[in-house]
Amino acid sequence: MENKKYSYLGGIIHGLVTLATGMKVTLMEFFTQKVTEEYPDNRKTLVMFDRFRGTLYMPHDENGKNKCIACGLCGTNCPNGTLSLDIETVTDEDTGKKKKVMRRYQYDLGSCMFCRLCVNVCPADAIVFDMNFEHAVFNRDKLIKVLNK
Repeated sequence: MENKKYSYLGGIIHGLVTLATGMKVTLMEFFTQKVTEEYPDNRKTLVMFDRFRGTLYMPHDENGKNKCIACGLCGTNCPNGTLSLDIETVTDEDTGKKKKVMRRYQYDLGSCMFCRLCVNVCPADAIVFDMNFEHAVFNRDKLIKVLNK
């Protein structure tokens, strides 16, 4: 940016023009419609965006089964170790084939950076983000959740 030299009167005029430009922007913003949400008063009517990333959870069907195939890709792709998986290999009694079974799927919400890499890499669509965004707790241990209950 070039530094111009103004005369005494030219400097005053330039200062008034820039002041008027700033005041114009301020006044235009003052009269525009406000979009402030009245949270927490509007909890019942608050609508989150479709792409919002709230809490990670594992949907279960009516029998209590989830879609997880225990491949471990979600835990491998998590950049900061938020997911802790306890995978066990068992032998199927009917066919005799070895199969991976998820024993414990632990999620540390306090260290999650909501990058969605775990959801994107899951081949079975076993984990998704919900719309819950209220995560305030007094004890960080409450942020550690077991998802495959």
